[in-house]
Formats: sequence, structure tokens, C-alpha cells
Amino acid sequence: MAAGARAARRDRPGRGVTAGAAGGGSPRGGANGGGPEEEPRLPRLFGGADADVLNMRAVFFTGVSVAIVLGTVFLHYLPDYGLQQWARREAELQIRERESRGLPLLDPNYYDPARLALPPPE
Repeated sequence: MAAGARAARRDRPGRGVTAGAAGGGSPRGGANGGGPEEEPRLPRLFGGADADVLNMRAVFFTGVSVAIVLGTVFLHYLPDYGLQQWARREAELQIRERESRGLPLLDPNYYDPARLALPPPE
């Protein structure tokens, strides 16, 4: 911000020394003995207030972008707690094995009836 714009802002009615001398102003300055009222300014780091706003926006943009990317990567590499991928691979292996042996994909007898201890027929 240019020095002339700052001076013009301080000279506006109701601001600065004139407001305090007239008995008005805020509780922090003017007639209450706090000195002339000044508008708060951003600290002058790395080139002034304009550069601070640009730095703040750059940091915010970078932080949000990194959070989105790392969050996506984290979600992608979470373990398969539902075992969906394992179940799919296991089913494909079973299908290939049954097809190579010439067996049907689904057998009506899940267990071998010869190996089951069944009650005698009545």
C-alpha cells in the first residue's frame, strides 16, 4: 500500500487524532488517553502486507492440495478389511482349477457324501 493512501485513510473524518481530540473515538484511543487511533496492519514480513496475503494464499493452496493428495493415497492403500479382493482372487483360482480337472463349477454335494457319517436310513 502506498504511503499517500495510508495518510489519506488516517485523515478521514472520525478517525485518527481529530476523533480523539473531539472526545469521540473508540475505547482504545482518542479521548480515553490511549493515543491516536490507528488501523491494524499486517506485519511487514517479506515485502509488506500485499506479499503477506500472497504468501498466506500460497500456503493455504499448497496445504489443501497436499492434504487432498495424501488423503487419496492413504485411502487407496488401506488394507482390504472386507476381503473382497482376496475372495475374488480365490474364486478365480478355484474356477481355473475346476475347469482344468473337467469338474462342474458348482457341485451339488459341498462335502463328499462318502466321507460323511450319516444316520442309518429308517
